[in-house]
Amino acid sequence: MKVLLVEDEKRISDFVVKGLKEQGFAVDLANDGNDGYYLATTQSYDAIILDIMLPGRDGLSILKSLRAKGNNVPVIVTTARGELDERLEGLNLGADDYLTKPFFIDELVARLQALHRRSTGSQLSMRQVEDLVLNLSMHEVKRGDREIELTSREFNLLEYLMRSPGRVYTRTQILEHVWGYDFDPNTNIVDVCLQRLRKKVEEEGEGKLIETVRGVGYRIKKV
Repeated sequence: MKVLLVEDEKRISDFVVKGLKEQGFAVDLANDGNDGYYLATTQSYDAIILDIMLPGRDGLSILKSLRAKGNNVPVIVTTARGELDERLEGLNLGADDYLTKPFFIDELVARLQALHRRSTGSQLSMRQVEDLVLNLSMHEVKRGDREIELTSREFNLLEYLMRSPGRVYTRTQILEHVWGYDFDPNTNIVDVCLQRLRKKVEEEGEGKLIETVRGVGYRIKKV
């Protein structure tokens, strides 16, 4: 998942960014409301973690503007303990969930994954294309009876491709969603990672599943 964190407290933002990246998320960070609103309206995200009290535009103003523009990206608002009125207002303005600071990374990850399942219409933690099965909750990949060991980045890349079999993803889309928007768009890191992933997923005698669309990008074969 590609996530935007809008948080001005450095201690909290460092903690959340580190924790989410360790769990395989691609994370963009904005330290004030103005930057947060700019990224939220110019980039594509699977979810936004939005602090209410921010310098510049406050979180509720950002949320209200996003919903007014028809932007339905899932949003988790974060508040200090005791800010009940702000939490309720956030939910009324269209927030999908809220967390009270301080919170555990495991809880944040679980809520993000739940929001993602709801927003994509997926009620299961499984992705499957032919005999290739990806288990999100167990972080496991199998092809038939063969278990496949993937790095965190390879796992995220495969999961991204398997969301919509047959859909072509450009290198830029893959780079932004798996690595983050601040990577050099001219890098060949996507191609290198795809080559490694192919070797692990497509052993000799097994059918080809990952396809290159020349001049465009990559896709998982549609069943």
